[in-house]
Amino acid sequence: MIQSVTVYCSSSNHAPASYFSEAEALGRGLAERRIGMVFGGGHVGLMGCAADAVMSNGGEVRGIIPRFLEAREVAHYGLTELRVVETMHERKMLLTGWADAFVILPGGFGTLDEFLEILTWKHLGHHEKPIILLNVDGFWDQLLQFFERIATEKMVGPGYQSFYTVCNSADEVLALIDRMNACA
Repeated sequence: MIQSVTVYCSSSNHAPASYFSEAEALGRGLAERRIGMVFGGGHVGLMGCAADAVMSNGGEVRGIIPRFLEAREVAHYGLTELRVVETMHERKMLLTGWADAFVILPGGFGTLDEFLEILTWKHLGHHEKPIILLNVDGFWDQLLQFFERIATEKMVGPGYQSFYTVCNSADEVLALIDRMNACA
């Protein structure tokens, strides 16, 4: 049963409007389903947008932010819980441990790092949690093409696509979570 979702996404306030719309729709949908959100704890960018949508719709949000990013990413003090930690490693461990599933929206290097880490951990059998890639406006298409290349060149096995699901909208993500919960 998916009761808590870790959301990885951009802290940039300059992302396209469609990314913000999907982040807001995801947050609203999680709150409506009483599914908690876990995220990097920032008040800015897609992170803040999704968290605000959950909170403004009566949901619960837990944030984890390293002390050195607390001011830089403008820590979100209006959450159900905000945990300030010392290292990125500690943040990433909590983001992984507190999740029943992961949703990855568009983002930069940090988002890519977090996605590849949980994908690698799933590949190595470290977890079996669902990973959902929210491919807003084809944002992740080139990465998915690269995955095909490394599979073609035998760097990963042919079943690698079973490690994650690609959705094109927040509505698709939420419908997928509904189906997973119905089967649980």
